[in-house]
Amino acid sequence: MTGTTKGMTRLLADFCSQTPASSIPEDMLEHAKVAFMDWLAVTYGGKDDPLVAKLMAYADQEGGNPQATIIGFGSKKSLGQAALINGAASHALDYDDTLVSFLGHPSVTLFPALLALAEKENKSGREFLDAYIMAVQIGGTIGACAGLDHYLAGWHGTSTLGHIASAAGCARLLGLNPEQTVWALGIGATQASGLKRSFGTMCKPFHAGRASQSGLMAAMLAREGFTGAEDALEGPQGFFEALKGKVNEDILSMLGLGWDVVNLSQKYHASCHATHSPLEAARQVKEDNSLDLADIEKIRVHSSEVTMQAAANSNPKTGTEGKFSVVYCVANALLREVTGMAAFTDAMVNDPQVRNLMEKIELVKDESMAGLESRVFIRAKGRDYEGFSDILQQIPSLEAKHERVRAKFLDLAGAIIGLEKAQRLAEGIDGLESAAMQDFAATL
Repeated sequence: MTGTTKGMTRLLADFCSQTPASSIPEDMLEHAKVAFMDWLAVTYGGKDDPLVAKLMAYADQEGGNPQATIIGFGSKKSLGQAALINGAASHALDYDDTLVSFLGHPSVTLFPALLALAEKENKSGREFLDAYIMAVQIGGTIGACAGLDHYLAGWHGTSTLGHIASAAGCARLLGLNPEQTVWALGIGATQASGLKRSFGTMCKPFHAGRASQSGLMAAMLAREGFTGAEDALEGPQGFFEALKGKVNEDILSMLGLGWDVVNLSQKYHASCHATHSPLEAARQVKEDNSLDLADIEKIRVHSSEVTMQAAANSNPKTGTEGKFSVVYCVANALLREVTGMAAFTDAMVNDPQVRNLMEKIELVKDESMAGLESRVFIRAKGRDYEGFSDILQQIPSLEAKHERVRAKFLDLAGAIIGLEKAQRLAEGIDGLESAAMQDFAATL
């Protein structure tokens, strides 16, 4: 494939281990820094979620060497524990970035392990960002080959792909050779797991942390000569055959021609990304036509199979369940300005006013809708209004991303560590490529 006899696993391993850092354009580092700031924001924001306390308690019972920082706690745990806890915390709010090719959320599976490893090994910020960019590329390439069949079969792509991408990123950061990197990918692939049935429970954030932790372990084992299948992706009964997908030579031929980090989509609403297009479309219809909520008779939301599987809960009872309810998210966005963390409490979800509006909303599976597209129809005073949104195709420029993510960071992190410290951290991230990651981690 791609003019060689190499299998996909080895091809990716060679690309991961042998691509010189100088071939990654400098502006890709800027995209990676925006992603890191966004990830830190949601990690601070999620640190006090009950699931984090339970993981901290588990880590205390397990014991281990204090090697890596637990963000927002002023303490350290072992490498694997830090990756698990920080990863779960960063996905607790479901407020983190997504990537179409990754079939989910890349940063929550990559930064936790990379930060822990960079801190322990005292890597530079440049090496840290380089490893992240490579991991996003590897995960996105595998995800593009896995395709929607993988996701629709019930696999949580964030977790399944995250195991392998984390292994790739950690292998890159450790400077593993091609053979060791093949093993790392194989060790990551054999651990790949995560069921979408777990959405709405503590297991969904756990998926992110576990994927990061497992990938870190895969790379560290591979460094010691621990072997893995050399055709773990494409081989008989390998990742694709077992979990859906197939090798796509056209996708593989694109390796090195561009970088998926530019396609990351940050969230500006604290809910499942599948709810964003519907709420954006509904809100735009209301604003464009100056509709009065009292005049709305019915709302019909047309969404794809992907959205229906991820966020079709029509009767959420808790704030967590509300994150996976298009009906609630649309009603909330029309009724209130707040779509951040404050919108997803039990009280907000069960507020009589929002429940009344939810009763007017119908969610319809529409075969013409792809990905996270959504078309919304609102009837008010006997007249029909229509709007459309596809948030995955409406990605802001790098400059706009930086501005919006910085505001999000100051909002979420500032509430935990104070605005002054949050501003200093944001400035530190802006110059991260020149930092020693051990020193930077000490400021968290």
